[in-house]
Amino acid sequence: MEVQCQIAPGLPRFNLVGLPDKAVNESRERVVAALASMGLSLPPKRITINLSPADLPKEGSHYDLPIALALLGAMGVCDAEQLGDFFAVGELALDGRIVGTPGVLLAALHAAGLDAGLICPAAQGAEARWASGLALVAAPNLVSLLNHLKGVQVLPLPEPGAAEEPGFGPDLRQVKGQEVAKRALEIAAAGGHNLLMSGPPGAGKSLLASCLPGILPPLTPAEALEVSMVASVAGLLEEGRISRARPFRSPHHSASMAALTGGGLKVKPGEVSLAHLGVLFLDELPEFQRAVLDSLRQPLETGVVDVARANAHVTFPARVQLIAAMNPCRCGHLGDPALACSRAPRCAADYQSKVSGPLLDRIDLHVEVDPVSAADLALPPPAEGSAQVAARVAAARAVQTARLEGTARRSNAELDGDLLDRHATPDEPGRKLLMQAAEAMRLSARGYTRILRVARTIADLAGAEGIGRIHVAEALSYRRQAPRA
Repeated sequence: MEVQCQIAPGLPRFNLVGLPDKAVNESRERVVAALASMGLSLPPKRITINLSPADLPKEGSHYDLPIALALLGAMGVCDAEQLGDFFAVGELALDGRIVGTPGVLLAALHAAGLDAGLICPAAQGAEARWASGLALVAAPNLVSLLNHLKGVQVLPLPEPGAAEEPGFGPDLRQVKGQEVAKRALEIAAAGGHNLLMSGPPGAGKSLLASCLPGILPPLTPAEALEVSMVASVAGLLEEGRISRARPFRSPHHSASMAALTGGGLKVKPGEVSLAHLGVLFLDELPEFQRAVLDSLRQPLETGVVDVARANAHVTFPARVQLIAAMNPCRCGHLGDPALACSRAPRCAADYQSKVSGPLLDRIDLHVEVDPVSAADLALPPPAEGSAQVAARVAAARAVQTARLEGTARRSNAELDGDLLDRHATPDEPGRKLLMQAAEAMRLSARGYTRILRVARTIADLAGAEGIGRIHVAEALSYRRQAPRA
């Protein structure tokens, strides 16, 4: 956006044009009050502020600072040509303070890419400093900013925000029993695969999901910056702190479609974008509205979500690992004659049908989580915890990173086309088994591809160069099974 200002003879008037919304229109009052706090008054002439391009709707309070600077440049208070070398974002308080607004990190990266400078609030200077090679001016108020531009005062260059080390959730040592589910969780972490856990209440599905961040590899510096860009747009980046931990988002099942995929009056990223390069955990999967769940089908396939509204069309990144949990039926005790309701097994079919087949087809690993007995709970903690599993996951991810170097892919879950043919073709016994299973299980083309991806991850965990029959067999065991009667 370019903010233009003209001061011309005529009746005193302050016009703001360029399709501003109410927040932008009200910036006139904030700008006038901020200038008055400095002892400046507007000239008694016709003032016109144009937000170019004029046919694109403008929204948000971050236009306050560029409008004020354009006006000061037109009034001759500061050098207008000097201002042309800078981008500016920030809201103005009535006393002239420059207040933070969302999206400063993106503005900084954009400015750095165009070899321009950035003027932003001092409170968000640490966030903007993550853009390397940027001429940055982080000002607490208009007075200090003008003094800096005139050379009377030098504003200090802020330090980059802290890079926080990944935190750790529950340890896998807390999970007793559930060896099949823990194995599936390890495979999901190693290859970035989607996972669905189905089992009765209290079996440990949510605990298993919360253990996943502890075995995932940390974000690379480039990935951490990518994740922080989404957080910056959403206004969630505090004091410029960037974390190396992968996002873990767990929205409630009452979430709306706009909350999950993005949107709203002022289009913002949803949960699927806030979980970019991390984990989106959907507990009680069938309790979500069906339309909301089906809105995830495209993002899970493409890695982006397109939010189309009448006044905006925005694309957000959404490369997530979906982890879902569900009960087998509404009562949750299908298969247990002592606890199951009188409608079993009919209630299971009705309950599971709330999740569409195309969405289930996009989930690589389906695992049954059986109830844990009192005898299992009385056992001592398992010898292997998250640290040991994380080491195996990191080794498998390192193999994938080397294999996919020079491509846009990050893990086995993204293998397709020539990459899939080159790296995920099984040996002859494995191919025969896969062909037999594909016919017997009536696998779709997507299901066939996802079995190859999972088999490649299982082989990587085993340190195998190629994919054998045993790897294909284990991958097939995680495909969706029919509801139990």
